[in-house]
Amino acid sequence: MSWTNPSFLKQLSNKLIKHLTMKKITAIIALVLLVSSANAQERGTISLNAYGGYTFMDRVRFDAAYADVQAGFQWGAGLEYFPSRDNSIELKYQRMGTDFPVYRPNGQQINKGFESGAVNFITLGGNHYFSGAVNDAKIIPFIGGAMGVGILDGPENSTTKFGWDAQVGIKIPTKSVASFKLRAYIQSVTSTFGTDFWYYPGWGTYAVPDYVTMFQFGLGGTVTFDFKKK
Repeated sequence: MSWTNPSFLKQLSNKLIKHLTMKKITAIIALVLLVSSANAQERGTISLNAYGGYTFMDRVRFDAAYADVQAGFQWGAGLEYFPSRDNSIELKYQRMGTDFPVYRPNGQQINKGFESGAVNFITLGGNHYFSGAVNDAKIIPFIGGAMGVGILDGPENSTTKFGWDAQVGIKIPTKSVASFKLRAYIQSVTSTFGTDFWYYPGWGTYAVPDYVTMFQFGLGGTVTFDFKKK
C-alpha cells in the first residue's frame, strides 16, 4: 500500500509504536505501580484468582488475506495484591486453545491442517473497586487494565508480541475466604506484518512496518481466594 501526503500525526504515531519496546513498557508499568504502592495508606489483602471465560471470535485483516481467531474457552490464574482497600496490583496468566484459519479474499483457506494453536497472555496491571464506605457491600463493581505480552502458539512455532487487556465487572464477597467475580473483558495483541511505503514530496519514498491488531471480547467468572482478609 502507499499513501500520498500522509499526515504528520500518523507518521509520528507509527514511529512511536515502532520504538516503544517491551522493556520500556515494563519499566513504565513498574514505575507507576511503585508510586501507587508508596502512596497507599493501608495494607489490604492478597488474593489468588482462578479465571474462566468464553472469548468470542475476531477477524484479523492483512493486506491480501484475513484470519479468523476462533472463539473458545479461556482459563488462567492471577495473583492480586491490595496496597489499599480499593486498589490492587495483579499479575496474571491466561490461555485459550483456538484455531487460526487463514483465508484469501475469495474465501479459500490457505493453511488447512495447520490452523490449530493457542493465545496466551502474561500481563501486569491494576484494578479499582468501588466499595466506597460500605464495609459489608453485597456487590462491588470494579474496573481494571493491564499490559504485557501476548504469545501466539501455532502448530510448529510461537511468537511473542505486545498485549494488553481491560475488564469491568462485579465482585460478590462472602463471609469466607472465597469470593466470586463476574466480568466482561477485551484482550488485544499487536504485531508487525509486512511493510507499507509512504511517499513524501521532496523527500522520497520510505518503508515503514505495517501493523495488525487482534481484538477479542469475552465474558467470564473468577473464583477469588482472599488471604489476610480484613
